[in-house]
Amino acid sequence: MGITLERGRFVAAAVVLAAGFGLAGPWLAAQQGGAATGNWPQFRGPNRDGKSADTNLLKQWDADGPALAWKVSGLGTGYSSLSIGGDRLFTMGDLEGSQYVIALSAADGKQLWKAKVGPIWQDKYPGPRATPTVDGGLIYSLGTEGDLVCLEAATAKERWRKNLPRDFGGQVMSDWKFAESPLIDGDRVVVTPGGADAAIVALNKTTGATIWKAKIPTVGQAGRDGAGYASVVISNGGGVKQYVQLLGRGVVGIRASDGEYLWGYNKVANGTANIPTPIVQGDFVFASSGYQTGSALLKLAPSAGGKVTATEVYFLDGKTFQNHHGGFVLVDGHLYGGHGHRAGLPVCVELATGTLKWGGDIRNEGRGSAAIAYADGHVYYRYENGLVILVEATPAGYKEKGKLQVETSDLLSWAYPVIAGGKMYLRDKDSLYVYDLRKASGS
Repeated sequence: MGITLERGRFVAAAVVLAAGFGLAGPWLAAQQGGAATGNWPQFRGPNRDGKSADTNLLKQWDADGPALAWKVSGLGTGYSSLSIGGDRLFTMGDLEGSQYVIALSAADGKQLWKAKVGPIWQDKYPGPRATPTVDGGLIYSLGTEGDLVCLEAATAKERWRKNLPRDFGGQVMSDWKFAESPLIDGDRVVVTPGGADAAIVALNKTTGATIWKAKIPTVGQAGRDGAGYASVVISNGGGVKQYVQLLGRGVVGIRASDGEYLWGYNKVANGTANIPTPIVQGDFVFASSGYQTGSALLKLAPSAGGKVTATEVYFLDGKTFQNHHGGFVLVDGHLYGGHGHRAGLPVCVELATGTLKWGGDIRNEGRGSAAIAYADGHVYYRYENGLVILVEATPAGYKEKGKLQVETSDLLSWAYPVIAGGKMYLRDKDSLYVYDLRKASGS
C-alpha cells in the first residue's frame, strides 16, 4: 500500500550509533547535522508518564493552532500511538489482511518498511492498540492476538516471537484483545499474558527466553481474570524494585528480580475494561478505571522478607474522578486528566490528598474521552472528535490556551499524542498528522 504525503516537510535526523541500528557508516554520516527528532522510545514517553521534556513551545495558540508540518496516510486501521528511535517513527496498523509494525521516516513520513505481526482483528473497533517499543537497534511490539515480536529496526528482520495465549496461557479480561505496549527494562522485556500461572512474564529481550513467570493469587472479587488494557510501569516503592500493572482484578506489584507477587489492590477494578496505565511517584501508586468505578492512591512500605505492603491512602468514587481511557499526568504534585465514563471532563486533583482543585463539571468543545500528554507547562487534551485543547498546568484554575481541530475518520481519535523534538504527532487510524509546536499556523 502506498504512502501519501501532504503539505510541507521538516528536516529531522538524529545521530544514532551504527552498531545500535546495525547500519553502515555512509548511512550514519548522512544523518549528521539534522535537527533532533526528540526522544520518545515507548508508549507515553521515556518514563511512561505522558510527559515530554520539550521546552520553548508555543504558550498560546492562534485560532488555527500550531502549524502543520506534514501529514502522511497509508498506516491502516488501528489505535496505536507511535514511538521514535533515531530518525525513524514506529507504529502499528491493519493493512492488506494482516497486522503490521510500520517504520516511517521521521523527516517526512515515508514508509521504510512494514513487518507482519499477526492476523487482523475484525470488530466494531478494529485494529491494534499497542505502541512499539524502541530499544537500541530492536523493536518490540504486541498484536491483538497476543503475538509478541522482536524486530531489527534497520531491516524489519524478525529476531524472535512469542504468542501469549499459546506460550503462557494468556487471556484478556474482556473482548477487546491484547493492547499492552511492552516494557524494556535492562536485559528483559516485560509483558502481561494474564494467564493463571503467568499473569506477568519477564523474557530475555535478545532471545525471548523466559526469565520468570509471575503467578498472582486472588486479589479480590471485583473485575475479571486476565490481562487488562494498561501497560507495566516501574516503581521502587517501599525500597523494592517492582513492576506495577493494572490487571483485570486490579492493580498489583511484582518484584522485578524474581517475579514474586508483592501486593494487590482490587477496589479499582471493574468487570468490563481496566485501561489507564497507573502513575508511580516515590512510594505512591495512583490508579483509576472507568465504568463508574473510581480512583485510588496507594502507599507502598517495606515488609519482612524483601516484600512490600500497599495501603490505601484514599479512594475517589466514580462521581469524583474516574478515567475511562486516555490516562492522566502528574505535574508538580497534581494530576491532570479526563473524568467520566466515555468522557474527558478536565480535572485537576491534588495527588497527596485527593482534593479536586478544579474540574469535573467543566464543559468544553471536546467530545468523548481525552488522551493526555504534558509538555512545557501545559496539558494537551486530545478528544475523540479530533479536537486538541491546550490547557495550562496549574491548580489555580482551568485555563485554555488554544484549540486545534484535527480531521478524524470516525470520531474515535483514541491514540495518545506524542510530543518530541518540538513536534506533536497525532495518529488517526490511516493518517498521521505532525504539528510544529514552535510555529503558529500561517507564520
